[in-house]
Amino acid sequence: MSEAQGSGGRGSGARGFAAFAARRGGRARGQSFWAAQWAAAVEDVWPEEGPLKKGRSFARTGRIGPITVSPGRVAAEVYGGEETFTTQLTLTVLDDDEWDLLWERTADRPAETEALLAGDLPEDLLEAVEDARVRMLPGYGGLDADCGCDALDHPCPHATALAYQLSWLLDTDPWLLLLIRGRDAREAVEELKSALLMRALAGEEEDEAYDAEAGNGTVGGPAQTPDDTLQRAAYARPAAPLPALPRLPHPPATAAEPLTGIEADPLDRLAADAAQRARELLAYAHGFGTTPPEPLDVWQDTVRLAATHPDPRVAQRLRTGCGHAGEDLDRAAAAWRTGGQAALDVLAHPWTPSDQQTARARTALAAAWETEELPPVDVDGNHWTLTGRGLQLRLGRDGRWYPYRRRDDLWWPAGPPSGDPAEALAGLMGLADDM
Repeated sequence: MSEAQGSGGRGSGARGFAAFAARRGGRARGQSFWAAQWAAAVEDVWPEEGPLKKGRSFARTGRIGPITVSPGRVAAEVYGGEETFTTQLTLTVLDDDEWDLLWERTADRPAETEALLAGDLPEDLLEAVEDARVRMLPGYGGLDADCGCDALDHPCPHATALAYQLSWLLDTDPWLLLLIRGRDAREAVEELKSALLMRALAGEEEDEAYDAEAGNGTVGGPAQTPDDTLQRAAYARPAAPLPALPRLPHPPATAAEPLTGIEADPLDRLAADAAQRARELLAYAHGFGTTPPEPLDVWQDTVRLAATHPDPRVAQRLRTGCGHAGEDLDRAAAAWRTGGQAALDVLAHPWTPSDQQTARARTALAAAWETEELPPVDVDGNHWTLTGRGLQLRLGRDGRWYPYRRRDDLWWPAGPPSGDPAEALAGLMGLADDM
């Protein structure tokens, strides 16, 4: 039996949380008291700034899947480039004796007791934790990380990112801190009630013994102290209802087998192309764009076929007959898959945005990122290159930001565009962490 699964964990108690969407930079640490305490403890346990900085950047990319929190363990699937890794944090579960001691120390504090019974996790509970000499927050050697990425850094950026995302969860549900140590909210409240009841019964027995020794022959109720009154009132309160469980995430989409057994039916492709053309014309009719979309020229249609046709033999024939280098067609097809004709234009035609557009982008980055974490960027027209990282953002004429990654001295499209430069930069920083 592992230490994280010791006798302190009454049941599985696992809870699942949906993945966080990509964030526009900003602070990677949670903002509430318990979230800040957790983040500070993590940074004390793992004091090297390099892995922490990479983790803060990766946490914002939206590439960490649904998170599972259970006694002694926090785990998630992480999407790193073309691979998926399992990342987990492990902590020691408190044993039954440690929990009993914690609730005894908490029962000495009427205000904290009342707050806990009302469903709140008060800040002063930390003092009861210290009195009981137990660990609620991780200390040196009390937090371990494991990830399938095999990165040289330990902890790796995926593990530190998961630790920061846990602080985001603590912003809305600080009781998760107790769950990691072995008790969910219901169990914690029930055990605190039991500690209060045992204390009340012990107090009654002591008072009865005192009355008997005094010879007054009465076995009446014990004298009530202010602490007793508060504890009885707190115990009499109805338990606050637990929050509803989050909905399960949708299962990942899987490609269906062709009904006919024939891949890439030409009629299906023609129908899809006609639907896309109709959509573009309808968008123009609704006022999206000042000119109607022009028909594709020969090169653009070649790229479209290479990008959208699933049969690899088609792409090979196009490479042979298009009059362009095969690598040029592959890059163009990769661009088309990220954003269609607009993305192809971004790949092929650099341009110079107005001073106002450049200034707005700089302002958006400065507002969304912490100063010490905003990477240096070289700006050349619509190309914004992260200095020394082989990563680049390109501003399209459509106002969207397209990510690029340097490969073999060529710039390759690296993902779908974003309308927000800060969000696009966060995604690029995630790519940098995977390099």
